[in-house]
Amino acid sequence: MCTAATYQTKDFYFGRTLDYDFSYGEEIVVMPRRYPLSFRKAGVRESHYAMIGMAHVAQSCPLFYDAVNEKGLGVAGLNFPGNAVYGKEAEGKDNVATFEFIPWILGQCGTVEEARGLLGKINLTDTPFDSTLPPAGLHWIIAGKDGCLTVESVKTGLHVYDNPVGILTNNPSFELQMFQLNNYMHLSPEDPRNHFSDRLELHTYCRGMGALGLPGDLSSQSRFVRAAFTKLNSVSGDSEGESVSQFFHILGSVEQQRGCCLAGEGKYEITIYTSCCNADRGIYYYTTYENSQITAVDMHREELDGESLARYPMFREQQIHLQNA
Repeated sequence: MCTAATYQTKDFYFGRTLDYDFSYGEEIVVMPRRYPLSFRKAGVRESHYAMIGMAHVAQSCPLFYDAVNEKGLGVAGLNFPGNAVYGKEAEGKDNVATFEFIPWILGQCGTVEEARGLLGKINLTDTPFDSTLPPAGLHWIIAGKDGCLTVESVKTGLHVYDNPVGILTNNPSFELQMFQLNNYMHLSPEDPRNHFSDRLELHTYCRGMGALGLPGDLSSQSRFVRAAFTKLNSVSGDSEGESVSQFFHILGSVEQQRGCCLAGEGKYEITIYTSCCNADRGIYYYTTYENSQITAVDMHREELDGESLARYPMFREQQIHLQNA
């Protein structure tokens, strides 16, 4: 499962964790403006906004997990098993396969409001990429400086929600995730006060007791609450280093360690990678499970008017700086 987050300091940051028990060989991909985007039912776009993100490249097609375009808009797809429902081709609609959704939005939208307008005409179809890659059950977070949306295609149709916390995990549906926050309104970064009884002298005995009751398990609902509490109470400076560091700490609150989530015989779900993109500057930062050192790819160091993808495999082995070498 996964967690996505937004963070605003001087710049706007967008990223996610990818939690799973195996990797598809994903890599950081920069798609320039003139790389042809061929949609199954929506034609070909010879020109579009440039974007950078994490993708599995199949048949020269980047299947983006998450990406940010040159205008500062970001989209990430997260598992939504058992709830995601897609339709067949519909007349009068923009028929877009789920694997096309991220480039469809980022290729032509520069703001959340532009994306909202496009979503009013979209029909997400159950078209598979090929026989080996069926449509994945996903929902999406779309975010930029002007807001944040959650997009879910379910039995009752396509639902677009304003997302005031800037967090998304997996199940249940976003409405239920938001409702569950009511159960945690008593949490605070401050020391708690005694509301138990005025006949008892009760005292705090350590720091952090204002967050007693914050869920610590790895379920998607608990990760939603924990990430929302961490993000909404985060404080950092607004420099690039401070902002990026704090973003990784926010998502570090929900990372999954090997051995804690059994996914089958001898398999464990882990945080394969964590990303943080400065959406304003187009710099994609990441760490992996085995490599906690932050690595960056800057889309503006590439030829954004070009026609070829720039591809960077992730550094997966641990990088250790020996200070007294």
